[in-house]
Amino acid sequence: MPELLLEILSEEVPARMQARAAADLRRLATEGLKGAGLAFSKAEVFATPRRLALVVEGLPKRQPDVSEEKRGPREGAPEPAIQGFLKANGLSSIDQARLRETDKGKVYFLVREIPGRPTAEVLPEVIGAAVRALPWPKSMRWTAGAFRWVRPLHAVLAVFDGKRLKGGIALGTAELAFTNRTPGHRFLAPKSFAVKDFKDYRAKLKAAKVILDPAERQALIEKKAGQFAARQGLTVKPDAGLLEEVAGLVEWPVPLLGRIDADFMDLPPEVLTTSLRSHQKYFVTQDDKGRLADRFVIVANMTTADRGKVIVAGNERVLRARLSDARFFWDQDRKVSLASRAPALEQIVFHAKLGTLDEKVDRMQALAAEIARHVPGADLDRVRSASRLAKADLVSGMVGEFPELQGIMGRYYARHDGEHDEVAEAIAEHYAPQGPNDACPSAPVSVCVALADKIDSLVGFFAIDEKPTGSKDPYALRRAALGVIRLIVENRLRLPLMEIFEASRRLYHRLGEFEVAGPLVDFFAERLKVALRDRGVRHDLISAVFALGGEDDLLRLLDRVEALEGFLGSDDGANLLVAYRRATNIVRIEQKKDKASYNGGARAAALAQDEEKSLFAALNQASETAGDALSREDFTGAMAALAGLRRPVDAFFDHVTVNSEDAALRENRLRLLAAIGGTLGRVADFSKIEG
Repeated sequence: MPELLLEILSEEVPARMQARAAADLRRLATEGLKGAGLAFSKAEVFATPRRLALVVEGLPKRQPDVSEEKRGPREGAPEPAIQGFLKANGLSSIDQARLRETDKGKVYFLVREIPGRPTAEVLPEVIGAAVRALPWPKSMRWTAGAFRWVRPLHAVLAVFDGKRLKGGIALGTAELAFTNRTPGHRFLAPKSFAVKDFKDYRAKLKAAKVILDPAERQALIEKKAGQFAARQGLTVKPDAGLLEEVAGLVEWPVPLLGRIDADFMDLPPEVLTTSLRSHQKYFVTQDDKGRLADRFVIVANMTTADRGKVIVAGNERVLRARLSDARFFWDQDRKVSLASRAPALEQIVFHAKLGTLDEKVDRMQALAAEIARHVPGADLDRVRSASRLAKADLVSGMVGEFPELQGIMGRYYARHDGEHDEVAEAIAEHYAPQGPNDACPSAPVSVCVALADKIDSLVGFFAIDEKPTGSKDPYALRRAALGVIRLIVENRLRLPLMEIFEASRRLYHRLGEFEVAGPLVDFFAERLKVALRDRGVRHDLISAVFALGGEDDLLRLLDRVEALEGFLGSDDGANLLVAYRRATNIVRIEQKKDKASYNGGARAAALAQDEEKSLFAALNQASETAGDALSREDFTGAMAALAGLRRPVDAFFDHVTVNSEDAALRENRLRLLAAIGGTLGRVADFSKIEG
């Protein structure tokens, strides 16, 4: 069956945007094809720095014929209604419509048979709509018109069934006509060539020094870089993110090996790595002991007669200049102590409403000392010292040049000044964890400072109503909350969050009185669901425990959730949940009907049948046993107490008529059913459990 080949050729698209753009192109194009009634068997996308390509296989040569049906007025409807229907549909007489029997009598229907159009006529419309709708994080606008694209467009190749499509893409007042030709590599093979299908297109591109598939470019870079390093007895440090980025910078990857001057090898390895990786996009090599080696891998977009010698020399020269700057900052920064830099934080605004960084550090120091009371092994003096110095490296020359090294450079400078290792490590680690793959600090001093930093920001921004909304989170508060959760859970800390939030609130003297603990606990409940989702923990169980109120100890909460999950996974728990729903539904319906409340417990003297007496006794026993277990934080024991309710509850529903003709008996039985929810509610809000 026919195939569609589309290529959008432009100036270089930023590497970070290519994968998303290719996926968006596939989505928009395939949605357009489906909307036009054009079925297909397969759609693939590819991206290079200069081109987005789409191939769609298995398309028909023409659209299927369709029957369009519009409902009109009923037979005998007023004349204005009939005339309006005729006018709206271009009919001259109602006889042109069909009269059909419906459940509302005879109704006029207009039925039109619409023949399908050739696919080659439909595709330009689909392509044009997809190209115009393609979203970009940043884009440029054409001078004449409103068309936007990430970079200037050069050509749009569109071939269907071996032939160039007619038409093009409207660029304001001009049009970029479809073509069946494309150029090869910008420098190595710039001449254009004609293509007839995807197989021909891909083969000719490769011959013209363009590897279309990003995965193929990544594999080639990884293989050749590894071979170069192996010849020196080294390995390339794995870096999936950099590999993907570099593959998006080149169409014809040519790995080359460069060398770091020996004079720079005594710089901190993080400085070297940041210069190599983040600034220059070079791959780092390491020796057999995992130490940073003096070689690096460049990926050029060119082949040269001298096998890259000039390219390597040029890159080594650029790196030498950058590392010379780093050497200068490294030497200058160590001439003064880290502590002497801290007063300069008064000149840096943390947030206009929340004060300077110096004020934030004051709050962190006081809050970290409060947190230290709940962190076993935390030395209070070291916690205070680390908090005071945590942000001081922000005013160093090195961090000014390499912002990525904040915290890390503070550790080096603290050690140089003779600070305790725990203090130095806490300075480096207090920003962590910054994501799900980031290591979580475990040293007591580091944990205290990291928690204080994040909680101070959360309380402050909630206080000034800068909460995350929708997908917007400019101050990374969701990430901060997830970091707090990981610090608490992974270090098994019994941290009373409400108390800590209140302590943090009191430190914001400039803001006066405000309430923040409650909203923050709710915010943490939602973040906890996200954090535990990958572990398979059900979000409704977390809601069921949080709904009890007053629970701000995350470890205790998770123990409750784990016990609840085990209970509901048993036959007793599953059946009791069904019985609970039945009981609460009956009570809710009868309360609404009677406009009365049946809470407050049943009266023992009014119990008539053995089954209700047994249930009454079982509820009292379960409530007492569960309460005792909860006081000991034995949540499994509390669930076991509830499990004993299954049989008396089942027997009650099997043998007792709730809506008795005796009003007093009916009221007491409804109170007994309401007591089931009350007893279960001691361990969780079962109404929040979904299934």
